[in-house]
Amino acid sequence: MVNIFSKILNLSRKKSPWILHYDTGGCNGCDIEILATLTPMYDVERFGIVEKGNPRHSDILIVTGAVTIKSKSRLKKIYDQMPNPKAVIAVGSCGITKGIFKDAYNVCGPIDKIIPVDMYVPGCPPKPEAIIDGVIKTISIWEKKFKD
Repeated sequence: MVNIFSKILNLSRKKSPWILHYDTGGCNGCDIEILATLTPMYDVERFGIVEKGNPRHSDILIVTGAVTIKSKSRLKKIYDQMPNPKAVIAVGSCGITKGIFKDAYNVCGPIDKIIPVDMYVPGCPPKPEAIIDGVIKTISIWEKKFKD
């Protein structure tokens, strides 16, 4: 009985992934572009994607900005609170390589030094089309993590 319930739940999750957006520290250019994907012009919800505010309800974590010392433990905590399987997208130059904050005293690293990253969306800031493309590719990676 549990196996049938688990299969139905996983099938439902595959068809409508919920994302969580977290900014670890940056200029907020990437954050503005991520929010643009939710507007009617780009309408990421047409893929069944919904943005949530709670990590316990989220399947995909979108992280922007270079990881600061203060945000490091919060990022780990958010990642740990997400249910398995989960996926992480690093958006923007700062999140991937620390960008212009590479020599800042309060930056402890890019995102992949703190938590595992499944997809990288480069740019400063990346266009909404690139972010949507990264999310769609991440969904296929995330679906492979399900145990059938």
